[in-house]
Amino acid sequence: MKDTVKPQIKNLPVYETGKPIEYVAREFGLDPDNILKMASNENPLGASPKAVKAVLDHVSGLNYYPDGTCYNLRQKLAKLWNLKPAQFVFGNGSNEILEFIAQCYVDKGDETVFGNQSFIVYKLATIFAGGTCVGVEMPGLRYDLDRMLDAVTEKTKIVFITNPNNPTGCVLKQDEIVNFVKALPEHVLFCLDEAYTEFEDSQVDLRPLIAEGRNVICLRTFSKIYGLAGLRIGYSYSNETIAGYLNRAREPFNVNSLAQVAAVAALDDDEFVSRSRRINKEGRRQFEKAFQEMGLQYFSEGGNFVMVKVEDAPGKFVEMQKRGVIVRPNVGYGLPDWLRITIGTPEQNQRCIQELKNTL
Repeated sequence: MKDTVKPQIKNLPVYETGKPIEYVAREFGLDPDNILKMASNENPLGASPKAVKAVLDHVSGLNYYPDGTCYNLRQKLAKLWNLKPAQFVFGNGSNEILEFIAQCYVDKGDETVFGNQSFIVYKLATIFAGGTCVGVEMPGLRYDLDRMLDAVTEKTKIVFITNPNNPTGCVLKQDEIVNFVKALPEHVLFCLDEAYTEFEDSQVDLRPLIAEGRNVICLRTFSKIYGLAGLRIGYSYSNETIAGYLNRAREPFNVNSLAQVAAVAALDDDEFVSRSRRINKEGRRQFEKAFQEMGLQYFSEGGNFVMVKVEDAPGKFVEMQKRGVIVRPNVGYGLPDWLRITIGTPEQNQRCIQELKNTL
C-alpha cells in the first residue's frame, strides 16, 4: 500500500497534542488525581455552567441525528454578530473548518503563507490538500507582516494568521491587520484564527472588510474561554459565497447535538466568560512576577498561556511530568528552548511555578 497512498500523506507531520493526564499517570506511576495539566490551553474553571446544564437537559435525545445545519446556533450567532445566518459555517472544532478551507482552495502547486511559529494545523491542512507551505520567520516570537506580504506570490491561495498567536502569544492590533488585508492581492484568501481572542479586552473586527466583499474568513472556537474543548465545536464567519463553498466540503452531521446545545447556552454565560478573563489576567501577572524573580526570559502578551525560556526545555518537560505537572514543549515549532504553560487558577499556577523552580 505504500505505493498507492498519496505522497502527501507519507510526508504529513504528526500533530502531537498535549499529553493526557492518564498517559502521564501510567508512564510515571502517578495518581491521576494529583496531576496538573497545563499544556493544552484548556479553561481551568471547567465548562460554562449554563452549557453543562444544557447538555444534561438534552442527553436523553442521543438516539436522534443532530441538526446538520446547526439552525439554533446559527440564528443566535447571526443576531449576536449582526450577520446573515448563511455567513456561518460550523465544524467539529475550528480545526475541521481549517481543513474545509484547505480542501476548497488549495491544490497541487498552490501555496499557503503563515508564520513559522504559528498553529501547526495550517501546515497539516496545506500538505494534506497537496499544497506547498511557505513559512515566514517570526523574529522575537512576533509576526513580521512585511515579510509575510513579501512571501505572497501568484501561487498563494491562503494567508493564515492566529491572533493572539498560538503558541507564542503575540498580539496584532486592528489597524495592523486591516492594512495587511488591504495590501493582499485579490486572489488570496485571508484567514484570521481567533481561537483566543475572547481573552483580550480589545478584539479585532474584520466584519467591515467582509461587508466590502474582501476575501476574508474568521474562525472562532468554544474550546477555550467557554471550556467546551471535549465537545469539539467551532465556527467561521465570512461572506456567503465563501461559506457556501465550505459547506460543500462539510460532511453532514459533523457537529454533534450536545455540542450544539452547549454552544447556544454558553453564548449567554457572560458571568463565566468575565470570570475566566479575570482569572486569566491575574494568572498572567502571577507567572510574570515569578519568572522575573527567577531570572527567566519569558514572553507573555495574549491568549491564556505564557512562554518561558529554559535550558534543555525537552528535559525539563519530562522532569515536570515526573512531578505531576504537564506543560508543553515547542520543539515542533522550532522553539526547542521554550515551554508553553497554560494559565490556571492561582493555586494551579503556584504549584506549577514551584515545581518549575524545583526542576531548575
